[in-house]
Amino acid sequence: MTSSGARARADAVVVGSGPNGLAAAVTLARAGLSVHVLEGADMPGGGCRTQELTLPGYWHDVCSAVHPLASASPFFAGAGLAAHGVRLLTPKVAFAHPLDGGRAAAVSGSAEQTALGLGADGRAYSQLLQPLVRDMPAILPDLLAPLGRSLPAHPVAMARFGLEGLLPASVLARRFSGDEAKALLAGVAGHTMRPLTAPLTSGFGLMFLMIAHSVGWPLVEGGSARIVDALIAELSALGGRVETGRWVQSLDGLPAARAVILDVTPRQFVALAGSRLPARHRAALERFRYGPGVCKVDWALSGPVPWQAPACLEAGTVHVCGTFAEVAQSEADVAAGRHPERPFCLVAQPGVVDPGRAPAGKQTLWGYCHVPAGSTVDMTARIEAQIERFAPGFRDLILARSVRTAAEQERHNPNYIGGDISGGASTLRQTFLRPTPRWNPYRTAIPGVYLCSSSTPPGGGVHGMCGDWAARTALADLRRANGS
Repeated sequence: MTSSGARARADAVVVGSGPNGLAAAVTLARAGLSVHVLEGADMPGGGCRTQELTLPGYWHDVCSAVHPLASASPFFAGAGLAAHGVRLLTPKVAFAHPLDGGRAAAVSGSAEQTALGLGADGRAYSQLLQPLVRDMPAILPDLLAPLGRSLPAHPVAMARFGLEGLLPASVLARRFSGDEAKALLAGVAGHTMRPLTAPLTSGFGLMFLMIAHSVGWPLVEGGSARIVDALIAELSALGGRVETGRWVQSLDGLPAARAVILDVTPRQFVALAGSRLPARHRAALERFRYGPGVCKVDWALSGPVPWQAPACLEAGTVHVCGTFAEVAQSEADVAAGRHPERPFCLVAQPGVVDPGRAPAGKQTLWGYCHVPAGSTVDMTARIEAQIERFAPGFRDLILARSVRTAAEQERHNPNYIGGDISGGASTLRQTFLRPTPRWNPYRTAIPGVYLCSSSTPPGGGVHGMCGDWAARTALADLRRANGS
C-alpha cells in the first residue's frame, strides 16, 4: 500500500477501497490488468474496518461486524481468504431474539433443530425453511446477481423463494401463532430498514434465515478489517496498489486509465462527473432514494452481557426489541421520520467466539438502531435501555463507549448518505432497478466509467459481488473494444 508517489499509468483506476472497490480491483487484476485503487481516508476498508474506538486493547468493527454474506458469497468463495489468514468463526447460535420473561427465540443449527424450540410453530417453520435451505446453492447465486437480466438458472427454486419473498413480513408472519417464530422473522426482516408492511421484507428475512441454517452467521477473528487485509494482499501479489489519503473531487482529476470503477453512491457520482454526465442520466441518478440512517454505539465492557435468556449468551448476533409488533412499530416510526422510544437494536458480541477482541475477561459490544436519515439524535440511552430490559445489570459493565449519530456516520464515510449504511433504500423498485433503469446497472452514460458500490445490485452487505459484477462488465467492454 502506498500513500503517495508517481507511478506508471494503470489499466484501471478504482475509487474507493471498501469491499466492493477491492473486489473489483482484484477481479480486474486477476484478468491481467494493472490496477490503481484510490482511497480518501487514511486507511482502506470503508465500512469494513476494525479500530480501538473506546479503550486501548478493545477492538471494534467500525461498521460491518457479522458476515453471513461473506461466508456464502461466490466472490469470496474464490478469494482464498483462508490462505491470507482470515478465519471465519461461527457462533453456536447464529442469532437470538430475546422476549420478556427470560424467553428467547434462537436460530441454531438446521431448520429442524431450530423448529424444536418454536413449540406449536415448529412444523410451520420447518415447512417454510427446509425447502429453501435445500435449494440455497441454486437460489443464492441469483439473489447475488442483477435481478431480471436473465432467466434464473434454477427457475423452480427461485419461483418457490419468490412466492414467499415478495410478501411483506407482516403477511408471512401470519403463518405463525407464537411470539418466538414471529420474532425471529421480525429480526431478520428488520435488516431491510423498511416497514415490515413493505413488499420484499420477507425475502430479505428468508435469505438471512436460509444462510444461517446453511453456513451460520460468522464473525472474523480479529475483526472485519482482516477481510480487507486479505484482499489487499491478493491485489498486491497481482501487481495492484492502493493509495490512501487521496480524496477524488472530479473524474477529470483521475489518472488516465482504460477503465474507471467507482465505489461511490449515485449522489457522489453526479458530483464527480459534473458536466460530463448527460442530463437524462443525471436526472435518473438524482431520483435514487436513500434509506434511514443508523445511530451506532460501541462499548468496552468489564464482562459478558448478562442476558436473562441462555440462548443469547451463545449468540454472535442479538436482535433486541421484543415482539414482532414492537419491531414493526419501531420500523414504522423511523419510516415516518420519528425516533422510536423503544428502537429495534442490532447487537453483535464478538467475544462469544473471539475473546481476543478485548483484554482477558473483558468484552467488546457493537450495536445500532435505525433512525431517520441525517439524524443528529444520540440514541445511546434508548439503545442501552433496550439491552438492559433483557439483560439487567448491563449498564454496570460499561467501561467506555463510542457513539456515532447518523449525521456523523456520513461525515466519517461519505458513502453513508444520511447515515444509510446500505447504499440506498431497499424498495421494490430499487431492488430490481438499482441504481437506475438500465439493462446493465454497472455501466454509466460515460464510456469506460462504472459504478460498483452497494447502490448497485445486489445491494448492501460484505459480499463483494457489486464490485465483481462491475469489473466483469468492464472486462467485457474492454475485450469488445479490442475486438476479442
